[in-house]
Amino acid sequence: MQSDAASDTTVIYNDKRRHPAGLSTLFLTEMWERFSYYGMRALLVLYLVNALGYPRAEALALYGVYTGLVYLTPIIGGWLADRYLGYRKAVLVGAMVMAMGHFAMAVPSLLLPALGLLIIGNGFFKPNISTMVGALYREHDPRRDGGFTIFYMGINLGALLAPLVAGTLGEKIGWHWGFACAGVGMLLALAQFAINQHKLGNAGLREGQSRLVARDWMHALLIAVAALPAVYIAIGAWHAAAPLWAMMSGQVVVAILVLVFLAFLLRQKSTCSRDEWHRVLAIVILGFFVIFFWMGFEQAGGTMNLFADKLTDRVILGKEMPSSYFQSINPLAIVMLGPLFSMLWQRWDSSRHALPVAAKMALGIAIVGIGFIVLAIAQGRADSIGKVSPLWLASVYVLFTIGELCVSPIGLSLVTKVAPPRLASVMMGIWFTANAIANYLAGNLEQLLAGSSIPLYWFLAGTSLGAGLLLLMLTPLLSKLMHGKA
Repeated sequence: MQSDAASDTTVIYNDKRRHPAGLSTLFLTEMWERFSYYGMRALLVLYLVNALGYPRAEALALYGVYTGLVYLTPIIGGWLADRYLGYRKAVLVGAMVMAMGHFAMAVPSLLLPALGLLIIGNGFFKPNISTMVGALYREHDPRRDGGFTIFYMGINLGALLAPLVAGTLGEKIGWHWGFACAGVGMLLALAQFAINQHKLGNAGLREGQSRLVARDWMHALLIAVAALPAVYIAIGAWHAAAPLWAMMSGQVVVAILVLVFLAFLLRQKSTCSRDEWHRVLAIVILGFFVIFFWMGFEQAGGTMNLFADKLTDRVILGKEMPSSYFQSINPLAIVMLGPLFSMLWQRWDSSRHALPVAAKMALGIAIVGIGFIVLAIAQGRADSIGKVSPLWLASVYVLFTIGELCVSPIGLSLVTKVAPPRLASVMMGIWFTANAIANYLAGNLEQLLAGSSIPLYWFLAGTSLGAGLLLLMLTPLLSKLMHGKA
């Protein structure tokens, strides 16, 4: 079990103007991992519809289940890292498993095992690398939000390159080339992390460790290899329960996820003091509002990807560009705007007029709502006149980016600041559980609204704006629950 003291062994950096050296290692590792993830994500729905002949609803449903589980397994990976593995070994396991998954995606008959490996690998990788970023900073360090924004730029630099490289290979040359390219990106992430561990100090190691030894590497490799039979067992169980899944509506699935989430949360209450429980509760409340943000934002890989493919005029200078290229607009805008927001938060948070975390996030959720108003208008024009200008989608992605910079890196930073140290990775996993619910809804929302008269994008505009306004009203209460930690 990783004790609270583990975070105290992290190298302390006294230069308040520069970020820790380990940030560059985590930046590059996450950049290549996100290159692999977003390369595959840019192709998945298009591949299912255009290559494998999936109906639109089934392709979006599979996308929703995959992306939902990708964000659900981090709660398990975070728990295993906190209790047994340590953050650094868990990241190694995740990188190895995801590399296997990406290369398996290049073989059409291995679609489901490949997705299963990616889901398991992400569970080990995602919460623990984010927790390691927080471990590089002292409590109340004004550089922390700026550091997470820089880390977030690494995510989006990889996401920027992925659709351009994997999208071109996949859509223009062959789908398997695009997926194999994502596998190469994952190997680069693994190599970057392994070679530059010395820059991390003791961050991510269990108490008493100064570095990973050969036994740790062998242990990580054995766990990664064991993921393969585990995936086939899970697929077999999934198929055996197929009649049950067919009977369950999307609302029931979400309800089950929420109940599992609450049961796990209540189990943690007995281990927390009153102040710690208040802070955990604040994270949970903010996680609920984050569902509305990601439920809309993740339309990018689903309905918005198909909007680009079917309803957008993509002919530029006489050549039709791949529809996956639109997914590079968001990370390009983040790479351009990220440094500005990093300086903004660092300067603002160092002043006496610091904006509360909840207020920042409320602003971001509302901005995404404005983006959906634009997208709803574009959908109306496409329904009446045919394909629309690419500027409609481009403007929506820019609005989404501004909202994202107010929500996602701030949320990651919040969890590392507010969560009790011994529950750091578990709480990061719980935070990603909110993303899991949102991603599942993102893939299935169009089907859930099929029987109503409410258009998808107008529905998302209303829920985003409403959630942002309500969160802004709750900001004073949430600040009180966090006891000055954020």
